[in-house]
Amino acid sequence: MTAARSNQLSERIRNLDAIGATRKLETAADADIAAALAELRPGQAVDILQHFTPVRRDAIAAATPGGEGELWLARMRYPASTVGRLMEWTAQPLSPATTVQEAIDSLRDTVKTRLVTYLYVVDGTARLIGVVTFREMLYATRTQTLGEIMVRNPFSLGPDTQLVEAMREVVTRHYPVYPVCDADGRLVGQVRGQVLFEEQAFEISAQAGEMVGVEREERTTTPWQRAIKLRHPWLQVNLLTAFVAAAVVGYFQNAINAIVLLAVFLPVVSSQCSNAGCQTLAVTLRGMTLNELRPGRAGKLLAKEAWVGFLNGLLVGVVAAIGMYVIASLQHNAQALPLALITLVATALSSVASGVAGAGVPMLLKRSGADPAMASSIFLTTATDVVSMGLFLGMAQWMLL
Repeated sequence: MTAARSNQLSERIRNLDAIGATRKLETAADADIAAALAELRPGQAVDILQHFTPVRRDAIAAATPGGEGELWLARMRYPASTVGRLMEWTAQPLSPATTVQEAIDSLRDTVKTRLVTYLYVVDGTARLIGVVTFREMLYATRTQTLGEIMVRNPFSLGPDTQLVEAMREVVTRHYPVYPVCDADGRLVGQVRGQVLFEEQAFEISAQAGEMVGVEREERTTTPWQRAIKLRHPWLQVNLLTAFVAAAVVGYFQNAINAIVLLAVFLPVVSSQCSNAGCQTLAVTLRGMTLNELRPGRAGKLLAKEAWVGFLNGLLVGVVAAIGMYVIASLQHNAQALPLALITLVATALSSVASGVAGAGVPMLLKRSGADPAMASSIFLTTATDVVSMGLFLGMAQWMLL
């Protein structure tokens, strides 16, 4: 297969989701598929490959030169969004008794087919005990052993470590390559820093969609049939939660019939509180991603967001109350001042609830084992709508009717 043909095929599938890309590649030859996958991100290539049948998958892997196909199959043993999905083979690990000259001799053939950044030193049980840089080898004498010049107890990642957790670990350790060791400390591979950051950037880009029920694999090029299948279930969930908010409005229908102006300002109060909650939600999700929300800090976060919500709600509520007073006065409504006070109080108290919900919803989802970002905006909007509408209409009915 020519390089031009390979580039053309890879570009056709680069922006597709895994299932869409698999369908595009089904009729291509195994060697063509292998060449196209080799030009994609490591995680994307594995995601696409796993949607082929086992027989076809093995055939594609076998058609890949340089053992890349075997690496793809090895990566598939690990869950999605883990370090293992991005792992690659290392150069032959060496013992601490190996001399610098022996290490150089062993590398002569390896560097022709594989990019080598570090030499890994292991003990008799294949446990990683040190890392040797080329700089240290350059300054060392040829008779020195790797055990004398190696960096002992090097930092490493686990193959089952989630990418989010891995990024927290490496954010202060900017290395070109990170060794990957199993639970017993045995060297199983390595992951390149550039690949790790590229994959994490893709994960972060998917988070915004997950907040409103869009699956991370959906792209702009996803076929409309699959887009409906991915999005529709969450729209049904959103509809059910909307019925809850509608029930609250229906419960206070008599108040709306008596004071039509309440219906005019109902979306004003609810939208402000919803926006305040979304601000808190964004900050909370960012804090979870950066591991800022440590055990024992949940209560402090809820208290802080409640206070911020109250102050913001008070400031916004003053402006909304003035608007309510002006409109009610223009309509010669005798209850203009009480309506303005109700708008102020309802906005302030609803914003408190919005702040608590914005921080509490993702924390509850995480505690239940779900993805904190997954459709959290849907549940947050429901909570803010119910509280804001209930307070606004409930206070009006209690004080004015």
